[in-house]
Amino acid sequence: MIQDFTIHTFLEKLSSKSPTPGGGGAAGLGGAIGAALGEMVVNLTLGKKRYADVEEEMQSFLEKLETLKSEFLRLADEDEVVFVPLAAAYGLPAVTVEEKKHKEEVLEAHLLAATLVPLMVMERALETLDIMEILAEKGSRLAVSDVGVGVQFVRSALLGAKMNVSINTKSMKQREKARQLQDRADKLAEDGIGKADTIYARVEAALKAE
Repeated sequence: MIQDFTIHTFLEKLSSKSPTPGGGGAAGLGGAIGAALGEMVVNLTLGKKRYADVEEEMQSFLEKLETLKSEFLRLADEDEVVFVPLAAAYGLPAVTVEEKKHKEEVLEAHLLAATLVPLMVMERALETLDIMEILAEKGSRLAVSDVGVGVQFVRSALLGAKMNVSINTKSMKQREKARQLQDRADKLAEDGIGKADTIYARVEAALKAE
């Protein structure tokens, strides 16, 4: 499991010729890092007199970000789980009519599974950005730059996951289903990029305000 690797081990595995972990795992880990930075900002805000009026709200964010961080890591591992049988399906024989039909059915099922995981990463990214948007406004001013860094990790997770959606929907035979999934990914990416860039611009403005 990715969450059990040291950073060095993960990078060694990521840079090897093995297809897993790959972009999907990296996207999930990036999201987890972004959520963790959000948690750090919350922890630096909690207990400070200056931010006493947002204490309860910050406490709720701490729990939500911890859940999101765990979800990103789970999905990073799940990406490998769904990729392995998909890769194996491409190697199925397809000589006879029956074999071709079977291969197509198996591939379609695994392509769908491999698409749903990165879609969930994208959904979690949007949830994380919603919290980061508030942290940029109400979190400790001493850690506002960390909000900006976290946002960029989440943005990368969002767009990285979209790449995995697109490469799978491209190969699906059920084109209407593929279009529905791709439309969902496109909308999530559009909303997420807009939100991430707005938050980042707000952080930059805060850092230049002095």
